[in-house]
Amino acid sequence: MTNDQSHNASDQLPPGVIAGASQTGVLGVRSLHRRGIRALCFDCNDQLPGFKSVYGPARLCPNPDTDPLGWVNFMQDLAQELAQKAVLIPSSDRYVTAFFQHREILEKHFHVCSGIELQASFAEKQTQYELALQHRMPMPVTGMINNLQELTDFSKNLTYPCILKPWHFREWEQFPKGHPLFCKKIVIVNSEQELILNYNLASEANPRLIVQDIIHGSDTDKRVYLACYDRNSNRIANAMFRELRCAPIGYGPASVCEPVVDPEADKVCNDFLTRAGYVGICEIEVKRDIKDGKIKLIEANPRLSGSGDAAPYAGVDLCYIHYLDMIGQKVDPVHPNSKHFYHIVLRAEGRAIPAYMKAGLLSWKNLVKSYKPPLAFYDFDIRDWKLSLETLLVSIITLIRNVLFKKK
Repeated sequence: MTNDQSHNASDQLPPGVIAGASQTGVLGVRSLHRRGIRALCFDCNDQLPGFKSVYGPARLCPNPDTDPLGWVNFMQDLAQELAQKAVLIPSSDRYVTAFFQHREILEKHFHVCSGIELQASFAEKQTQYELALQHRMPMPVTGMINNLQELTDFSKNLTYPCILKPWHFREWEQFPKGHPLFCKKIVIVNSEQELILNYNLASEANPRLIVQDIIHGSDTDKRVYLACYDRNSNRIANAMFRELRCAPIGYGPASVCEPVVDPEADKVCNDFLTRAGYVGICEIEVKRDIKDGKIKLIEANPRLSGSGDAAPYAGVDLCYIHYLDMIGQKVDPVHPNSKHFYHIVLRAEGRAIPAYMKAGLLSWKNLVKSYKPPLAFYDFDIRDWKLSLETLLVSIITLIRNVLFKKK
């Protein structure tokens, strides 16, 4: 095929629309752009990277949680502007939920993943954990709590410290900035008294909460499973990564990870999604519990994800593969190559490095080793130089502040 023919072929492909303008959304647009596919992203928060990126600017839309009619009108206008039935790919749980709630209207104008109903169930912690129990995915002791009495009764099953989390992290975004739980995804509690105190704080947003035992082990015991399943629920792409550091320690997303071969973790995750009949992109975070040796679910993300950016560097471009399946093209299964690299999230590293050193979990030798090329960066792209410069400045300032805080 000549260059002109290739260009013409890409022009005939439908556009891709990434829902969400976080860095993850920007990378979804970049993935499709690199394949010659017209792509854009949108979001209701104009402070996100997509509005500054060379791969944007993102389109500003109404918030589907608070203005569903306005958001649907925005999507219909966008479809008319694109003049083709574009492919919708979410990079945020907010839009997974919105796609499901408005799928009948959206399907008239866009390609919507046929697995969106199950994806929406994965996007809510309660239904995600219910599906895990139903499909025999190992989990830590987990309670879905509706009121204080249920919490008090269930607390007898817990060991401390344990985790309290909302059904969806957006619930705690509603708190004012001074609230102790504002924008947190989880809270660690060390006693029943502390558990009740934090439950009362959290119930101001929603009395329905999730309480869990902690999966014991080091951060390097954590695995990130990345995969795409076609419209027939067959796995057509997969990759696996080992976490080296995360922010915050123990509970945050990876700030550095590397490819790893872990057949047991791969089987546990694949069996779960296959039994559930999953369709689309999914990231599953699991960890081996040193108490019983079992691999257990931390959480699943039914969309493009930050750690998912590592997959293309291993030869598995999840966004593009999912796009091809959604437009009806046959995709032969894609497996990771054998190349080793470190995938780095610079902004998170500004917090992680001093925290791990302060805890005695990171030496200078291992820090240098984790930056040994080849390297891949989540939030640094020389073409997207404005965002990359901002990332470098924020990372350096964060690192310096944490180092100075450590010395005090």
